Amino acid sequence: MDHAEEDAQPERRQPTIYDVAAAAGVAPSTVSRAFSRPGRVNAETAERIQVIAAEMGYRVNPMARALPTGRTSLLALVVSDVTNPFFFEIIRGVEAAAAEAGYVILLVNTDESSKDERTAIDRAIPLVDAILLANSRMSDNAIRMIAKQRPTVVLNRQMTDVPSLVVDNARGMRRAVEHLGTLGHRVVTYVAGPEASWADGMRWRSIREAAFELDMTARRIGPYAPTVEGGLAALVDFAEKPTTAVVTYNDLLAIGLMRGLTQHGFEVPGDVSVIGVDNIFGSDFCTPPLTTVASPLRLLGEVAVRTVLEATRQARLMPGRSRATRDPIRPAMVTTELLVRESTGPRRTPRTRDAAPRA
Repeated sequence: MDHAEEDAQPERRQPTIYDVAAAAGVAPSTVSRAFSRPGRVNAETAERIQVIAAEMGYRVNPMARALPTGRTSLLALVVSDVTNPFFFEIIRGVEAAAAEAGYVILLVNTDESSKDERTAIDRAIPLVDAILLANSRMSDNAIRMIAKQRPTVVLNRQMTDVPSLVVDNARGMRRAVEHLGTLGHRVVTYVAGPEASWADGMRWRSIREAAFELDMTARRIGPYAPTVEGGLAALVDFAEKPTTAVVTYNDLLAIGLMRGLTQHGFEVPGDVSVIGVDNIFGSDFCTPPLTTVASPLRLLGEVAVRTVLEATRQARLMPGRSRATRDPIRPAMVTTELLVRESTGPRRTPRTRDAAPRA
């Protein structure tokens, strides 16, 4: 048979519930119950139906299966930038916990756009049982509207009326500033991330408070995109008024800034000590290896799934309970630690402005 004859052959039709019913000699409704509610079908009949279905290659349509139960066993995980290594371990943690509970993840990437995020979620809501928002760029009100439609948990953002999980930004930033202070640095620059980021505001606030308590000075530049390119862009502003110490919104900004600093004649950590946040994959083998504030991101993803599944269970048990009658929800918090590597060192006398390299 030549290729033309092969192309002319009709595609094999996927078997339907009616085909399985005919082969098993039962009603289509019995086949449906054998998959959706096996306890309501005779055990021998249910087993025979499943064997015949497997032999025929029949697969249950999850959307059709959801009709009688209202459940799809799908969870939407919404991330602001799927290419950011920060999300890698969170995704792994979410997938592992979801699989253990019998769920599958629908991954949604929003490219740091609150508009795209809302549009994608509106399309996903009919398909999923619950939603996990990682580093959402939407407003609190928009998140509340979504939480009224599906059980929702928010990662890296604190809310009092929607379940949320946060990292201990205050502890992490204080450890970073303390570390720089012990090395003799008196002024620290914070390289800010996206304005819509709740974590960015908390990190800057925590740095200012720690610097005040330690009799140091803190200044802020930005906002910048939380990427390597954003770190390179930050060099232009930093070089106008350089300091001997820097803390960045995330590791990607730190890596980009260090790359730009070395390209323009600054030494890291000789001229500038740099600290990032997140301990992403690659932060320990960039040049120099990056000192960073680390959080257990995989654990964050696992706890998020358990939290949203518990909210799903509660919603099924008490579907008519008004959210307005609930007590304020305290966010769950995961700890942080400072990993000291080679991008931080003792302060030395800074070069004069005329002698300093220019970006």
